[in-house]
Amino acid sequence: MTFNSLPFLIFFPIVAALHFLLPRRWRWIMLLAASYYFYMSWNPSLVFLIAFTTAVSYAAALIMARTESKKSKKLCLIVTLIACLGVLFFYKYFNFLSSSLTWLLRLVRIPANDHLLDLILPVGISFYTFQTLSYVIDVYRGTIEPERHFGYYALYVSFFPQLVAGPIERPQNLLPQLRAEHRFNADDLSAGLRIMLAGFFKKVVVADQLATYVVALYNNPSYATGPAILLATMLFTFQVYCDFSGYTDIAIGCARVMGIRLMQNFDLPYTATSVHDFWQRWHISLTSWFTDYIFYPLAMNKKLSRRARAIAKKTGNRRVNILLPQCTALLVTFLLSGLWHGAAWTFVLWGALHGVYQIIGRLTEPSRERFWDALGVNRESRAYILWQRFFVFWLGVFGLIFFRANSVADLGVLLGRLFTDWRFAGTFDLLGLDATSAVACAAGILAMSLVDRLLVKGWPMRRLEDGGGRLLKLEVGGFLLMAIVVSWLMLLAGDGAAAFIYFQF
Repeated sequence: MTFNSLPFLIFFPIVAALHFLLPRRWRWIMLLAASYYFYMSWNPSLVFLIAFTTAVSYAAALIMARTESKKSKKLCLIVTLIACLGVLFFYKYFNFLSSSLTWLLRLVRIPANDHLLDLILPVGISFYTFQTLSYVIDVYRGTIEPERHFGYYALYVSFFPQLVAGPIERPQNLLPQLRAEHRFNADDLSAGLRIMLAGFFKKVVVADQLATYVVALYNNPSYATGPAILLATMLFTFQVYCDFSGYTDIAIGCARVMGIRLMQNFDLPYTATSVHDFWQRWHISLTSWFTDYIFYPLAMNKKLSRRARAIAKKTGNRRVNILLPQCTALLVTFLLSGLWHGAAWTFVLWGALHGVYQIIGRLTEPSRERFWDALGVNRESRAYILWQRFFVFWLGVFGLIFFRANSVADLGVLLGRLFTDWRFAGTFDLLGLDATSAVACAAGILAMSLVDRLLVKGWPMRRLEDGGGRLLKLEVGGFLLMAIVVSWLMLLAGDGAAAFIYFQF
């Protein structure tokens, strides 16, 4: 079951109604059953995976809370990491690692046969695995107390709005809300439905329409030209954003209707003025997860710090003492982030590229500041900020060529043509775009930008004393227009509704 399907549009109102009608002591049972039904509607046979991950992490946290032995706590943590990550690696990365090893052996002229398994990647496995790991790691660190009620903990892991594609919630935020009393609130209902509608608009109206033109080029890279590649990738930049943030908006809206506040996962990422700023705005729940559990432990690693101090003393460059651990941690973090996004070398290369972006940014920051100061540029001026946004946006577009390419071979073809073939003739034809569809794409992107800004600034808009009625009419009119367009397109799609890009991550 996906959000953009008729079964969900029947499922959610029933669950939301029962959430408020049932006595508080029965709500967690209903929500847990609904969440497992939501998950099992895709593939019932794989439900044991989320149940196994839930049981192992729950038991490990309880054992850690009952013992004072650091060795026992560490053993529980290690067992949980092996169990949970083992399931993730087996289903998501076994074939990738096997085929990579086979390729490497053949490269050095060692005969090797393919050993691939017919595996189905469970939906949402990367998301709920990280959610259980954050819980166990936080219990191990002593920052939270373990949840002793298995039902509430199981609901925390499987809560259906954010189960498949996030946000990756921390236990400190979600668990207390699942336990709290929630009474029907008209403001939450109104705000939640509008956030959901914004998500449907991004997905159905913008992302699914752009996908047609992106696929036309990326499935035929041998015919691509440089301008066509840039145009298709720019459209993909908005497609992947509208698809993923659209899912997040629907998830946040669903939870909001039931009185539960999920964390913000996107914050106008295409207004970022640096790559670092971009990652503070894009997929915030994942970025914060990698920052807390991968980057900081690596950056503060004692062995790496000692090595950095030794190099700094030898070279006389004090900045090495700070930058070496940070840059190493950045590169490792983004390599893992790329691998998290997909079991393919294209994703690893994409992650590495963003790691390099940030390393170069940190290494060159002092010299860049001196350069702009020498030119007399005010770095707080609107013109400078617009330049920074433009530059960062196109760095991101270039990186998404790696992300979107169907294979490393296709990536090589695309990069080769990007830098060698700059024929402008036929650019729109290669994507299947005509004048009407180009205008429709531009209108959809502009509408998405407006919807995003309304959400970030707080939608519904507050009523103003002067002109409040006019603003309210404009808001309601926009709301109704979006509802009509989304409903019409979903009816046209029927059973052919496109799955979310992050559906099987």
